[in-house]
Amino acid sequence: MISQHITEKRASPQILVENKITFAGPDSELSIYDTYEQAERVQLKSDQLLFCAMVSGKKVMHSNFDQFNSEFLPHESFIMAPKSVVEIDFPTAQLAKPTTCLAIEISTERINQVAQSLNEKLPLNSAFGHWHYENKLVHTHHNSHTQDLLNRIVQIYGENHQDRSAMIALAVSELTIRLLRHQTRDFMLSYCHQQPDSNGLTAVVDYIMQHLGENMCTDQLARIACMSRTKFFFEFKVHFGCSPIAFQQQLRLKKAANLIKQGKQITQTCFELGFSNASHFSRCFKQCYGLTPRAYKVRHAVN
Repeated sequence: MISQHITEKRASPQILVENKITFAGPDSELSIYDTYEQAERVQLKSDQLLFCAMVSGKKVMHSNFDQFNSEFLPHESFIMAPKSVVEIDFPTAQLAKPTTCLAIEISTERINQVAQSLNEKLPLNSAFGHWHYENKLVHTHHNSHTQDLLNRIVQIYGENHQDRSAMIALAVSELTIRLLRHQTRDFMLSYCHQQPDSNGLTAVVDYIMQHLGENMCTDQLARIACMSRTKFFFEFKVHFGCSPIAFQQQLRLKKAANLIKQGKQITQTCFELGFSNASHFSRCFKQCYGLTPRAYKVRHAVN
């Protein structure tokens, strides 16, 4: 668990608001921030990209540049663009229950290297442009794979291992790839919705989005894409990082989370989105969001 590794590295606080412990790595830096009392409009800025992950408590993030005001909760990521500034409120911080966040600063050079590598090895369809980092704020949830990666990063930074630098570089590259995939996927989803007839992939993605509650198979989707099964499966994984069926599942869960936030009944949401039973839905939801649907509903009803 991330919190366990942080506890092992946490020293006695020197200050009560954004007490900071820092570990250096190649082209990157890990900082652990603890806040022990309520505060408002605390400024945070970074010259490089800053990948923040909430561990405990709650922050409210404000960005004038992006006109952004939102709560930042555990199992979520908040990525600041280089040379950007945010202001943070800490409404729940206490001495016995600090608000804790980890922040990984990644150099622009490192991000560009990873993007270049993706463009060389996994080029995108020309309709989608190329792999690159878009210079803007990102706020999203972690899936279990990202959570495991962050846990591993905290552990590696604190180790005195002979291969520490190499392992940090690999882990930070993986984190960067996940960020690039997230941004590129958002763009591709928007493009597929607006231009579904552009190519075979856009037609398939638009079809999946329009039929989230229906069971599908790869052969069916390959016919829509006008590709052989093998070519379609390969092209889909290059662009979206998973199989078409896993992709549909991810979109189902994202829509489910939005509906639950809006107050829709969990059981009704489950069956509307094509899940066969509530237990299976709950397991999938927790793996994706770190909370059961009921706990997720309670969190957002309270907050």
